[in-house]
Amino acid sequence: MLPASGGSISETLTRRAVERAVAGRHASYADELRRIVDATYRVIERTGTVDPTLRDILRESGLSTQAFYRYFTSKDELLLVLLDDGGRLLLGYLTHRMERAADAEGRIRAWIAGVLAQATDEGAARRTRPFVANEARLAERFPAEQQSSVDLITGLLVTPICDLNGGRRADARRDADAIYHLAFGALRRHLTRGTTPTRAEIEHLSRFALRAVGSRPGA
Repeated sequence: MLPASGGSISETLTRRAVERAVAGRHASYADELRRIVDATYRVIERTGTVDPTLRDILRESGLSTQAFYRYFTSKDELLLVLLDDGGRLLLGYLTHRMERAADAEGRIRAWIAGVLAQATDEGAARRTRPFVANEARLAERFPAEQQSSVDLITGLLVTPICDLNGGRRADARRDADAIYHLAFGALRRHLTRGTTPTRAEIEHLSRFALRAVGSRPGA
């Protein structure tokens, strides 16, 4: 294949070699970044703390301090990445469950069951437990980021609540916040105690939430 107009064969080959080198470097960096994040998750799961030492993280990842600071300016920055990563994973999981529901009531039920499902799988519980147990501490250290994560998760409830009772979106957001605290309070209790929510408990919480949002005097 001839080189582009105005360029020599050597220039074309040089450019391709540089592009391959850069692509390889990007792939290597992405792999290192993922190793750091995954290693941090493992340390958190093993220790139960959301504040693992940098030494433990690097030992688990097998990487150097220099590699860590290539991606993060501090350990807090890494923690924010984990908060965002975990929040978006949960958001995707809840969205998938809600999409399979036939109506607004079913979507609210699916959201509540999806939140409490985080306590039914031991692997998910180990990863979720430290963040749920330390929610107040994380909110104090990273208030804007923590609230943004909560807003994404509660935002899934706003439309089905409005569809169910015909209320205003501002009221629906307040209702969604209340359901969030209801469901995550139950989840936190189970994760702390190492117990599993029963079907009867999930059904009771769902009926309670639906009664709360299904009838609004004067609406």
